[in-house]
Amino acid sequence: MRPHAANFSTPAVYVNQDADDLALIARCTAGDTDAFEALVERYHRVLFTVAVRMLGDTDDASDAAQNAFIKAYQKLGTFDRSRRFFSWIYRILVNECLNARRDRPRHEPIAADVAAADTPADLFETAQRRDRVQSAILALPTEYREVIVLRHFTGLSYEEIGQTLQVPAKTVKSRLYTARERLAAMLRGLEARA
Repeated sequence: MRPHAANFSTPAVYVNQDADDLALIARCTAGDTDAFEALVERYHRVLFTVAVRMLGDTDDASDAAQNAFIKAYQKLGTFDRSRRFFSWIYRILVNECLNARRDRPRHEPIAADVAAADTPADLFETAQRRDRVQSAILALPTEYREVIVLRHFTGLSYEEIGQTLQVPAKTVKSRLYTARERLAAMLRGLEARA
């Protein structure tokens, strides 16, 4: 008996797009500027999500994602076609996020991304929990923040994260374990103070 299709989540947009990405890049480098729009449409949402999780602010994340696409377009001729486009543009995005974090004031507030709840008390509790989690993620060193974001917010496999970060899958698993442990400790500390 075949499992019902609804039992499985749909794969991430970028998982099996490598050949199509290469074709679009070839069209771009041949002068077809419209081909890049398809790459933007394919990867904008996932890159924006990563940027929000790295920066904690939707406006900064939007700027970082836009700057990453602009830089990728400008440097498309230097793209190594033996690599995945997503891995390449992800690295550009991470650099944009690091620059944005370095250049902004340390006390900038974290945007609240609150889900609907039944009561005002539920809303408040949910917002506080999200703020604590977001603050803890932002407090992680970049190497740990990246694996948390890529695994839990974009749904990449260990192997895909390894390709994206250019590290072995074992390193990804180790960093993810350490990141989770650090997050848990930070959240316990935040809960104790709350």
